[in-house]
Amino acid sequence: MDSEQKTPAELKEIRLNRKLAQDAEGIKAMADIAAEDIAIRKRTENLRALRLEREAADRDNPVEAKPRPKKKKTT
Repeated sequence: MDSEQKTPAELKEIRLNRKLAQDAEGIKAMADIAAEDIAIRKRTENLRALRLEREAADRDNPVEAKPRPKKKKTT
């Protein structure tokens, strides 16, 4: 950093620039969060459609359970 003192006008400009940078960063972060949310919703919608399709196929073609062999009693 500079060892010389800043004037009040320079300090005000520095604070203003820092605030503008923080605001821009916040807007970018919110846009990233919104984009990620949209992507998650699309993936969820696709997975739900696949699950419902699989469940409908399972209802149409039920799997028959294999009979279990009876266990022998041991004495």
